[in-house]
Amino acid sequence: MLDNYAIADNFSLLSKLIEIHGENSFKAKSYATAAYIIEKLPEQLSALPEEKISSIKGIGDAIALKIKEQLATGNLKILNDYLQKTPAGVVEMLHIKGLGPKKIHSIWKQLEIESIGELLYACNENRLTLLKGFGAKTQESIKENIDYYLNNQGHYLYQQAEAYIQAFHLKLTTTFQQYRFELTGAFIRQLETVDAAEWITNTPSSILKTFFTANNYKVEIENDEQLTVRGSENIQLIFYFVTNENWGSKAFIHNSSSTFINAFKTEFQWIENKVFEDEATIFQTAGIPFIPACRRENANIITHYKLHKDLPSIKENDIKGIIHCHSNWSDGVHTLEQMANAAIKKGLEYMVISDHSKSAFYANGLTEERVLAQHEAIDALNKQLAPFKIFKSIESDILNDGALDYPNEILQRFDIVIASIHSNLKMSEEKAMTRLLNAIQNPFTSILGHLTGRLLLSRKGYPVDHSLIIEACAKNNVVIELNAHPRRLDIDWRYIDQALQNNVLISIDPDAHAIDGFDDCKYGILVAQKTLLTPQQNLSSFSLQQFEAFVAQQHKKRNI
Repeated sequence: MLDNYAIADNFSLLSKLIEIHGENSFKAKSYATAAYIIEKLPEQLSALPEEKISSIKGIGDAIALKIKEQLATGNLKILNDYLQKTPAGVVEMLHIKGLGPKKIHSIWKQLEIESIGELLYACNENRLTLLKGFGAKTQESIKENIDYYLNNQGHYLYQQAEAYIQAFHLKLTTTFQQYRFELTGAFIRQLETVDAAEWITNTPSSILKTFFTANNYKVEIENDEQLTVRGSENIQLIFYFVTNENWGSKAFIHNSSSTFINAFKTEFQWIENKVFEDEATIFQTAGIPFIPACRRENANIITHYKLHKDLPSIKENDIKGIIHCHSNWSDGVHTLEQMANAAIKKGLEYMVISDHSKSAFYANGLTEERVLAQHEAIDALNKQLAPFKIFKSIESDILNDGALDYPNEILQRFDIVIASIHSNLKMSEEKAMTRLLNAIQNPFTSILGHLTGRLLLSRKGYPVDHSLIIEACAKNNVVIELNAHPRRLDIDWRYIDQALQNNVLISIDPDAHAIDGFDDCKYGILVAQKTLLTPQQNLSSFSLQQFEAFVAQQHKKRNI
């Protein structure tokens, strides 16, 4: 049977949900008052005769009926009904300090945000400041509180875990200088998300355990093969105990997916318990070049390395221009000139400004008149900043029928058009494919932006048939973006090799809404290194001259 605290919590949540839906404020207040009264009662409601419940000061007949319902059934139907029609992520926002029901209502209804991850992404895009009652300080406070909340969930983006893992590795190697530590697992494989930091080590388990317990870490697993601990940062730290003699064998196992390991065993009759001092010897024995850990995912990579001696990875310094970034003309933080000067300072050759289109009202999307005004500003800056060049682009919303967001005479004015879906994301695969394929077939579409709309650890994205999308992009000479924002990384790297086989260009783009967003290219590079993508197959690795030729091709495509 429910106690007073549980009943009070139900009424409190119901009150907040009514406010979140923007409904009867009087009812919301009455439920909140009931929650307060019930929590302070000196005796349990379950111990009172039913007829006395309605006589409690501040509890009327209607509330009394709902109390009795909870005592009898353990549930409150009206609360369950509200929970059914409220996205779980919207309810979860109530856990974020500084977010009350009224603010959540604005975020949900005006920005169509339905999860904490989406909200964090909107903060990073400077989008909350466009809402009434949300200033820059409020946005920053919400962002900090979301970061704190997410860091207590135990699942992290690669980018979120990166600094902590690297710093902790340094701490281990300086504290235990007489022993060896090597990072392994998801972090070394450069996966998009990380649930644990993993090491192989020859440190005696007793020494490690003493160190961690002395520093208030909780021991979760302890046996002859591993020690797993967790500290206040709430990320698992896993240590696999190995010897110097079998170091290479164990590193190979922990740095490879099970699919890759099984294929390697079949191909080379590799024996798992055979002793190797380092990983390089394993590949030398197999007679193939060394395969870096980030590429040890699928069986087909083995075939590629057997056929090709040199398979270099794309690197950060292969990025020659920033494609897909936003200025303060829409929802960015910085001016065009500030963004361009920051790109020049990084040694880049060009920048493709891609502010939001007019349908993205929540992002201060550009009307036709503002498009023309921005183009005049770009022309003036290009004279000033030459030989660096700003290209005129737009991130055009893909509308519900797959059309782009401007008439052709406006679209014709852009050097390139990035087509992306931002609204009505709850779609069947049939609906999503119709929208995407129509956009891809539009001759003005140059790049397909963040293909599935996913937000890692927050939103799965709409379902798509990647093979059909890739086939359509190949047929229509459309580039597929690898959106490098660490919360997107979309197109999923698992489909990039298929795109390359169909001669579809990839474009590693930061989707930057501020100057520091340029650095997100790094995370696109890290997942791209898991594939066979070369600089020649990545649009943002094109030199200025090559990119100008690409733009000329796009204009030619429109006029065919």
